[in-house]
Amino acid sequence: MFVITADQVDSRNQPDRAASALNTLNGPKGPALLLPADRTAGDEIQILPASAEDTLAIVLELTREDAWSVGVGIGPARLPLPQATREATGEAFFAARDAVTRAKKSQTRFALTRAGTDTDEPLRGVDAEALISLLLVLRERRTDGGWELYDLLTTGLTQSESAERLGITAGAASLRARAAGIRVEKAASEALVRLLDTVNRSADPAASGASGDARPS
Repeated sequence: MFVITADQVDSRNQPDRAASALNTLNGPKGPALLLPADRTAGDEIQILPASAEDTLAIVLELTREDAWSVGVGIGPARLPLPQATREATGEAFFAARDAVTRAKKSQTRFALTRAGTDTDEPLRGVDAEALISLLLVLRERRTDGGWELYDLLTTGLTQSESAERLGITAGAASLRARAAGIRVEKAASEALVRLLDTVNRSADPAASGASGDARPS
């Protein structure tokens, strides 16, 4: 199971971001969660993504504006799940706590912890953490223009349609996409989803079944 624990950066001097984050997560992204995202303490939120793909997507969204320290825990959880995320427990939750603590000291404000013994696994949690951090560094270097193009492409528009919307030529859009590493990110994200899924299956025997089995009845 995947657990994300996110702690707001510099919350004493910043407006509370937890409420808006929870609205977004439990609104449009609600189907991507096993349980509604929850505020667990003050400026901290906890999320139970339904899949590796959902996990990566949420990590990328939360880390985009450097407003959160984000920790991912991978491992078993106590089943069946309760009705509320803050009432759930298990090794994946302890791993997420370890991860968010380490994330606060990380350059990318991200960390990932696999529950149990990680050193003997051929595909380890530490490997997934390193590769996701590399992707986050690439995204940190993206310009505002690159993000404009990225956001349009993620709505389903083609690059040509996005160029027209931005009022630039197709050639300029192509150069902007290359500088922004958009194709590189897409390919890397697909590979990372496969890696996260493999780590999850090795860490949590229940992951071999359908993710929906973990939902509360």
